Amino acid sequence: MAPIPNPASSPHLPRSIWILGFVSLLMDVSSEIIHSLLPIYLVTVLGASALAVGLIEGAANATAPIIKVFSGALSDYLGKRKGLAILGYGLSALSKPVFALASGLGWIVTARIVDRVGKGIRGAPRDALIADLAPPALRGAAYGLRQSLDVAGAVAGPLLAIALMLLWQNDYQAVFWAAVVPAVLTVLLLVFGVHEPPPANARPRTNPIQRANLKRLTRAYWTIVVIGALFTLARFSEAFILLRAEELDLALAWLPLVIVALNLAFSLSAYPFGKLSDRLPAPVLLVIGLVPLILADILLATADHWARVLAGAIAWGLHMGITQGLFAKLVADTAPDHLRGTAFGVFNLITGLTLFLANMLAGILWVWGGAALTFYAGAVIGVVVIAILLVWSRRQRPT
Repeated sequence: MAPIPNPASSPHLPRSIWILGFVSLLMDVSSEIIHSLLPIYLVTVLGASALAVGLIEGAANATAPIIKVFSGALSDYLGKRKGLAILGYGLSALSKPVFALASGLGWIVTARIVDRVGKGIRGAPRDALIADLAPPALRGAAYGLRQSLDVAGAVAGPLLAIALMLLWQNDYQAVFWAAVVPAVLTVLLLVFGVHEPPPANARPRTNPIQRANLKRLTRAYWTIVVIGALFTLARFSEAFILLRAEELDLALAWLPLVIVALNLAFSLSAYPFGKLSDRLPAPVLLVIGLVPLILADILLATADHWARVLAGAIAWGLHMGITQGLFAKLVADTAPDHLRGTAFGVFNLITGLTLFLANMLAGILWVWGGAALTFYAGAVIGVVVIAILLVWSRRQRPT
């Protein structure tokens, strides 16, 4: 076997980072085939309400961050991350047939949660593994690349969903079965294609989440956690964008096009802005990233035709591309090397719980006041977060 290069001395992104990107791509193809159709399937076939969709999405998305704390800490304790990533991707792959076999809402909720459990197990170890592999000067580019390839899968998935829904005449179960194939390929590629580097510094094993270790997480890290939570509060689940498109009578088979537009903007912007984050101050990029989210909320609130929803989805995706890789880089930069998995886990726990709250509030506002009120509320929160970032930026400047 060829020796594994030392990431700190390499001027290029290692091969394993590219493979991790394609692992994310394949799993997102699988997941988005299902998730691009699931909100409408829940409402039109199973009779769920918009509030129920918000609660299901919120509960599912809150499951992963809770588990990320423990999987991230375990990867720090073991000094190994690949095995946990394989377990997480494997669980998500096993959940895919359940969507096709499900006969009621309970099975769908179970499959959604199992899928998110898998995401929770793999997320923090995988993100910490990227930091272990990438040269520090290219860390933003590494996270941007993974995000870009990940979301390229989220573009391909809904496109396949559209094609298969048209081909199989809106047969949801058949389309859900098609999602199993890329999920299996994901696990095989991870097992045989990614080589984990040895730990940079040998340390005695200690509990990463004990108080003495958590005190080593810096004030700069906790600032990033708070800002990440505020961003999450301003941005609820993309499921509500799909519901907005359906409300404006976009044909059922073409609804995934909304997610395609969102994810295409996300994918095309993630890598360039990831590289930019290695050069520009974080507060500047975070403020820039909130502008398209506010624009998206206004477009979606005032939409009277599905084309405006499509424009809103594109702006929403641009916001994601600018900010998501940046937050991963900021966590990696502000956390100690031996607590990186724990740091990612805590960050994702707090932002995940905030996402549950954001989804619940969005569902309540939708039921109470309609779609416009929901998206206007998101825009107002975005403006407040920009004000907070400007204050933070001034405090960061040297006096």
